[in-house]
Amino acid sequence: MSDTILAEVPLISMKDQAADPDGFAQALGASFKRFGFAMVSDHGVPQDVVDRAWATTKAFFALPEEEKRQYFVEGGGGARGLTPFKTEIAKGATHVDLKEFWHVGRELAKGHRFEELMAPNIWPDRPEGFRDTFLSLFKALDDAGDRLLSAIARYLDLAPDWFDPAVKDGNSVLRLLHYPPVPADAPEVRAGAHEDINLITLLLGAEEAGLELLERSGDWLPVKPPEGAMVVNVGDMLQRLTNNYLPSTTHRVVNPPPERRGHARYSMPFFLHPAPDFLIKTLPGCIDADHPNLYPTPITAHDYLHERLVEIGLIKK
Repeated sequence: MSDTILAEVPLISMKDQAADPDGFAQALGASFKRFGFAMVSDHGVPQDVVDRAWATTKAFFALPEEEKRQYFVEGGGGARGLTPFKTEIAKGATHVDLKEFWHVGRELAKGHRFEELMAPNIWPDRPEGFRDTFLSLFKALDDAGDRLLSAIARYLDLAPDWFDPAVKDGNSVLRLLHYPPVPADAPEVRAGAHEDINLITLLLGAEEAGLELLERSGDWLPVKPPEGAMVVNVGDMLQRLTNNYLPSTTHRVVNPPPERRGHARYSMPFFLHPAPDFLIKTLPGCIDADHPNLYPTPITAHDYLHERLVEIGLIKK
């Protein structure tokens, strides 16, 4: 068993999508079908925007704790603004995660029909340029996600634009993650083993190792995409929509070796969600005699998200 993901899974270039959309779709879909994730290069997210976002993320989390805390919304479920250190816990875990994070969501026009379901963004006074930087990054990742969903639709024998109405004004979230240095004897992991809630997650590369994916064999495989590439993984909503044909990957972020525990880790996942009123209903093409419908009761994306946020401790019962 290889100890590196790239030895197992080929790197897929999104440059191939324009020239050969069906070939790209088959490569992406096969990677998702086998591993629940893919490595994607040439994704079109401008490097200058990414560089600015890394610098801004680090500058924000370096602010005094009392300054950061003023952007925490009590009872807000972590939807926007700051979620403080040691708040989130993986489903079924016994220790809280060793992280703090900030959420940026979609900007909606006043009076939008989802205004009551999708909280407005919160923007800190510092660092300078925070709002413009992350609105630019959100838009770039949103566009890349749309292109990936088009490939997934092709792989599932759906129209290439099948997901377009599903994700129009979707409740997607850009998360800025900070894992502070951890004590050498810390019993927790930085982020416990979990699956993502959404359709797909686009994760920009992190400078500090620790992300691991659970292989079918039961082995944990470290993930470190090549410079400039991203990890894209299937979330539970897409797994449910496809009747488990595309599996949602279990993954975690482990504590580094003792000699590296004095270093922080940062990452920026983009959780691509459908619109709150999208009905997650098993695709007919993913049901047959050998694969009966595992999810006979449809559920809206909003209700499903709420159930899961309760499970991970961001919303209290």
